[in-house]
Amino acid sequence: MNWQDLALTAKLAGIVCAMLLLIGMPVAYWVAYSRWRWKFLVESVVALPLVLPPTVLGFYILVAIGSRSPLGRLYETWFGHSLAFTFEGLVVASALYSLPFAVQPMAAAFAQVDRRLLDASSILGASRMHTFLRIILPLSIPGVITAAVLSFAHTVGEFGVVLMVGGNIPGATRTVSIAIYDDVQGLRYLQANQTALALLLFSFLALSILYGVNRRAWTAWPPR
Repeated sequence: MNWQDLALTAKLAGIVCAMLLLIGMPVAYWVAYSRWRWKFLVESVVALPLVLPPTVLGFYILVAIGSRSPLGRLYETWFGHSLAFTFEGLVVASALYSLPFAVQPMAAAFAQVDRRLLDASSILGASRMHTFLRIILPLSIPGVITAAVLSFAHTVGEFGVVLMVGGNIPGATRTVSIAIYDDVQGLRYLQANQTALALLLFSFLALSILYGVNRRAWTAWPPR
């Protein structure tokens, strides 16, 4: 088992998970409470990675961040190197690929909050931010935890997008899924089995936590 690949994968998943909670929470709030007539278009864009083949999404992300694109040229001007085939580019691609796994659980949790509580908070003069932090967010903790677990686990298991955008650079963009593929191609089945077994156990643990939250087997703030 290659511990360097495991450490890189854990680092990538952790950063992407934190980014998606910060970025996805406002998006989920807007999706849950917006009354815009064409809101379904935004929801479709957010959910697009669920139905697109990873290679298709990876290809367009690679084009968007490549040295010939405005974003790629701007990044290269600022940092002196291309965004493609780097860890930073992998973070951007992974965040886009896992976006629906963060937004949809939080949006569903936000939408289930009793509207009478929100109306009461508004009548008492509380701001939207105060209402969100004191009412919506505490009542939506299971949805937030679900979003965190799913986005982290989904990033760990990525393959197509990682290969398209990050390539296979040891210590920089080579994740666990790519390492398993390389081991199989190199007929190193024992090493591939060890890494795959570690991912299998991790996936089982992640799903156990997820279903435990959804069934209220434990709470974010256990009673003292």
